[in-house]
Amino acid sequence: MLCPVCKTDMIDLEHDKIELDYCVKCKGVWFDSNELELLFEKMNLKNCSLSISDLINKIDEKIPENKHKCPLCKKTMGKIKIGDSSQTVIDICINGDGLWFDGGELIQLIKHASQDIQQESNAEQQVINFLGEVFRI
Repeated sequence: MLCPVCKTDMIDLEHDKIELDYCVKCKGVWFDSNELELLFEKMNLKNCSLSISDLINKIDEKIPENKHKCPLCKKTMGKIKIGDSSQTVIDICINGDGLWFDGGELIQLIKHASQDIQQESNAEQQVINFLGEVFRI
């Protein structure tokens, strides 16, 4: 699969039944639609209301960032703002194939998704630990 930003081949990384497509050049990550929900489940964010269909409904056509094509269906992806400050913008396939995260954006989504969930464990740290295992950091 080609990176939607760099147009270079991405590498497949699999850990704990979640497969990520990772670009070593720009550090971006592609999640197929079901992989995001699986990540939330692994991070005990089962009550999180963010699903890919919810996110598709939040596409903002007015975001001025460069548009990228979905690596699966090749259609131009939409942009959505996440987080309280809405400064983080991620790309989403309009057909629901998946999500593209530039470097650092995944953590922003997890922070947004877990902000109202009270847990004994820290969701952000769980994601960092998970990604550390995936990328062997």
